[in-house]
Amino acid sequence: MKLHQLRYVIEVVMCGSINEAARRLYISQPSLSKAIKELEKEIGITIFTRTSTGITLSPDGAEFLGYARQVVEQVELLERRYFDTVPSQQLFSISTQHYAFAVNAFVEMIKKHGGDKYQFTMRETRTYEIIEDVKNLRSEIGILYVSSFNEKVMMQLLKEEGLDFHVLFKAAPHIFVSSQNPLANKSSVTLEDLEEYPRLNFEQGEFNSFYYSEEIFSTIPSKKSIQVSDRATLFNLLIGLNGYTISTGIVSADLNGPNIVSVPLEEGEIITVGWVVHKKTQLSRMAKLYLEELEQIIHFYVS
Repeated sequence: MKLHQLRYVIEVVMCGSINEAARRLYISQPSLSKAIKELEKEIGITIFTRTSTGITLSPDGAEFLGYARQVVEQVELLERRYFDTVPSQQLFSISTQHYAFAVNAFVEMIKKHGGDKYQFTMRETRTYEIIEDVKNLRSEIGILYVSSFNEKVMMQLLKEEGLDFHVLFKAAPHIFVSSQNPLANKSSVTLEDLEEYPRLNFEQGEFNSFYYSEEIFSTIPSKKSIQVSDRATLFNLLIGLNGYTISTGIVSADLNGPNIVSVPLEEGEIITVGWVVHKKTQLSRMAKLYLEELEQIIHFYVS
């Protein structure tokens, strides 16, 4: 087993493609494929499952990846300490529902720990795709929420996909509205107060189940409903149409400006936001640093 083979496996997982990994590693695709096959033969497991649509990590491969990351990180620490080598390009990927606090933590992690070279990916994406990304280790961490409505279904799904859910925080539901919205100055609102306003939701594409919705109370009919695919569009529509969306109540003025405010929603539901990780892998150093920043930001807003 060679160190460069471990680095090859990590790069293939990050890229999701042998061809792209070969390009980034500046080697030929046949050479990369041969190196990985030789590694699989030597250790007696199949790391990647190859299909007509691409490659994915096998269950054994997911476990191997966790150890490979630890070995490579420790070797680089030794090299920097005793040979004064230049740090290699740092790798990290996360998939998340559309939460500003997740972006804040990402920004802080890069400012403090990004270094001179890094290759990071942050996907604000749909719930199903978050689960798929973490399942296939395209992302180390996923961030999503559960409620009393979807918890049973989501936890069963995560279990079936080999993922663990770790609670970040619990929050009462709030609405996000424009600071100019007539509801903005109320101490709290009810679902009845919202009936005449457009409701904004993040669309879930092909997997448009109520259980995958990013917003609680998604099963309650609305006279005016708009689905969007990104957070910037949603905030523009909140301002332009006096719309609302339902979320945790954590909104960042640094990222979103002063024009969006949160107002408590008078409902007994609780939103539980957490991070998911593959059961068979160990978190990388960058993943741990990201979670530290995330917990600090959550503590600032929630405490």
